[in-house]
Amino acid sequence: MNVRFSLASRRAVALLVAGLTATAVYAHGDVVPQAVDTSTLPQLGAKWLDANPYNEQSPARKEALRIGTSAYNQNCARCHGLEAISGGISPDLRKMDSDCSGLADAAKKASCMKEMDDYFISTVRRGRVRDGRVYMPPFEGTLTQEAIWTIRTYIETRREP
Repeated sequence: MNVRFSLASRRAVALLVAGLTATAVYAHGDVVPQAVDTSTLPQLGAKWLDANPYNEQSPARKEALRIGTSAYNQNCARCHGLEAISGGISPDLRKMDSDCSGLADAAKKASCMKEMDDYFISTVRRGRVRDGRVYMPPFEGTLTQEAIWTIRTYIETRREP
């Protein structure tokens, strides 16, 4: 059977394919990092800290959490999910340090959490590229140290029990 398509049919198919391709390419939306205003927080300086300065004992924690919630929604939610609940495309950040939280030994737990902080900061600052494909854009230069630690503060409140 020899089937011929009219020029209009071929154009319609081409537009459909182009539309589906564009939808797939832009499925995550605009992934350009958005700046975060941290002017209401104490400034941390140029040297990157090894641990989250906005821990439970920090007087700035409440403000850091407020900023971090907004910063997460602006920069992270499109891939990692609203409220840090991943839809399966990117890692579920609620489980990022779940191996640490179950440790009974305080020293081992602290060491594990430090490793997670190191991994988090490194990943957010430099991004992740595998086989030449960008899995996560680098945020260094757009997000300040304060902004990145506020996002970490938010993620810590989203941990699964």
